[in-house]
Amino acid sequence: MPRKITVFTDGAASGNPGPGGYGVVLLSGQHRKELSGGYRLTTNNRMELLAVIIALETLRYKGSDVTIYTDSRYVADAVEKGWIFEWEKKRFRKKKNPDLWIRFLKSYRLHRVKFIWIKGHAENAENERCDRLAVLASQSHALQEDEGYRQEPDPTLTNEAE
Repeated sequence: MPRKITVFTDGAASGNPGPGGYGVVLLSGQHRKELSGGYRLTTNNRMELLAVIIALETLRYKGSDVTIYTDSRYVADAVEKGWIFEWEKKRFRKKKNPDLWIRFLKSYRLHRVKFIWIKGHAENAENERCDRLAVLASQSHALQEDEGYRQEPDPTLTNEAE
């Protein structure tokens, strides 16, 4: 019988881009696990997606029934509306965060995953907990480097040597 797991996720970035973090709450039967991590320079969307990835990568058993509650339309709609599979066919050309989407698909395909979008800051206790975890992680003194984040060049700046 497949394991049923409920996941709540959230991401945060101060400045967007700026310092960021993710928060995750995993629930299965009587078990509860909280995860978080912070990064020096990243975006809110990267942290929203990374929260989901970390949650899925943490699961011990393949084939689990996973329901993910997120306040990120970016993540929920990309999967539930099937956009990500079209992006994948085009090798994520001209899409942001291809490194994370590729990583996401690896763990996503190991389970039966359903996304449910919830409104952020709407007094959902687990979503609020994830938000607190993400914000606290983004304020940590031991922030990691988001190796996959590539800051977009500022189009208003020109290179006079060109």
